[in-house]
Amino acid sequence: MINEEDKEIIKRFGMHLAKLRNEKDLSQRQLSHRCRVDYSKIGAMERGEVNVTLITITELAKGLDIPPKELLNFDLE
Repeated sequence: MINEEDKEIIKRFGMHLAKLRNEKDLSQRQLSHRCRVDYSKIGAMERGEVNVTLITITELAKGLDIPPKELLNFDLE
């Protein structure tokens, strides 16, 4: 079960994902077409509703044309 601290990390990841996507001037649908992640799942991730997997992180990185580590480069606090 996910505790409150974990929920906050998931939320921060989502905010970071949205920031990176917006910096690339991509809609959720456009990003979805560039990787194997459905646009509705991208939206859920950005809202902090989904705990992502390593595979999803690598797919998002491909779609954003960035190294996967950049997706994890956000403040935890």
